[in-house]
Amino acid sequence: MNADFTKPARVLLVDDHAIVRHGIGVLLEKASDLTICGEAGAYEEALEAVQRLKPDIAVIDIILRDRSGLDLIRELRERGEKLPLLVMSMHDEATHAEKSLRAGAQGYVMKEDADELLVDALRKVLRGDAFVSGEISQRMLRSYMDGEDEGVEGVESLTDREKEIFECLGQGLTTRKIAEKFGLSARTVEVHRARIKKKLKCEDAAQLLREAVKWVEGNG
Repeated sequence: MNADFTKPARVLLVDDHAIVRHGIGVLLEKASDLTICGEAGAYEEALEAVQRLKPDIAVIDIILRDRSGLDLIRELRERGEKLPLLVMSMHDEATHAEKSLRAGAQGYVMKEDADELLVDALRKVLRGDAFVSGEISQRMLRSYMDGEDEGVEGVESLTDREKEIFECLGQGLTTRKIAEKFGLSARTVEVHRARIKKKLKCEDAAQLLREAVKWVEGNG
């Protein structure tokens, strides 16, 4: 999250097409609170740019020259990078938005909607909130309420992000600390906690914490 709101948030663009990066640059020129600090078109180049430039947020395409943008997001999170990540892709949001959020991104915008949504998405993600379209948001909420992965039980039913948060709970981290660790909003962490609690059939928060501690101790 941008720490100094008196200065424009510094945006790193990660896309394998120079013309797309140029178009985003033109779009962001109209926003006084956002400025481009660098560009990258490939996986390793992006990793180096994040470390060297220390951007406030990165816009990442799913398809890069050499590897997947989702792999890039996962590696950035594994390295402990906390900056907000927004995926902007030509792929259908219905099939890729949830994958992007599970990988560690905070938002998803389709390229065809960038003119209308990108600036608002950047601002929202910088505030610590997630960004997807209203339709996808409702669909994801319904999946949280209805449950998924029937036939799979226990910790194995958790997504990668849910397992990470479950482990953090077992290590005694607070919601705020978990949010800081993964670059999420506290509200998003609480949604994950509720989902974990339901999947593991825990009656209350205390039981969830006991199960988390037990799991960490058994896998330490």
